[in-house]
Amino acid sequence: MKKITILYLLIFFASDFTLYAQDTLPNFTLRNIGENRIVVGWINNFQNVRQINIQRSHDSLKNFKTILAVADPGTPENGFLDNKAANDRMFYRIYIQLDKGVFFFSPSKRPVWDTSSMAAAKLQKQQNSKTFNLPSFLDSVNSAPVISNDNRPRSDRWIPSKYVFTGNNGYIRIHLPDEELKKYSIRVLTIEDDLLFELKDMPKQSFQLDKSNFHSSGWFKFELYENGDLKERNKFFLPREF
Repeated sequence: MKKITILYLLIFFASDFTLYAQDTLPNFTLRNIGENRIVVGWINNFQNVRQINIQRSHDSLKNFKTILAVADPGTPENGFLDNKAANDRMFYRIYIQLDKGVFFFSPSKRPVWDTSSMAAAKLQKQQNSKTFNLPSFLDSVNSAPVISNDNRPRSDRWIPSKYVFTGNNGYIRIHLPDEELKKYSIRVLTIEDDLLFELKDMPKQSFQLDKSNFHSSGWFKFELYENGDLKERNKFFLPREF
């Protein structure tokens, strides 16, 4: 009976997670992952897109303000972690500009809760009260499995990191958990897995990386370690300077 229960839960979570595959413009995916952190994601199939802006408002019809002008609007798949919203009930929309001045807006909508994370928390609670153990599965759900078994990014399920991400000013920000007894280090790699640089002594809990550390704009991978153990492997996008 216990094995059947575990199998059922695994099937439930696997099917639930697929609900969050990113949507195609002008539609987009908007998820609340907790603590006023909103993940905006989309797939771009437009061949002549010139500009994409993410906008936010307290109202669904007016007073929208641009919070990010996407540096590379032609990227087939992109996303943004908004951790500056006043609350998690605000409305979002995307401004899309094509050739010859043609532009339009996506429908506005509010974020929905990431039920895969909620389900993982529920399973964790059940796990604590029972004898069976599924740590590897829980880790994969909680960390949003952005890396496949062959250690390559799974572009169809990429979710921006909450520790290493592109800020509103276009710089890469590092925000570490506030745990004084733990030591963190980070390795930044090219998309081809060549080591670019490594930081073994973080200057403080929250800081931004100087763009002089990078030879160009584009996608980069990173590995974040906590007390020598891998905490997260993910990627980020460094926009071009204008």
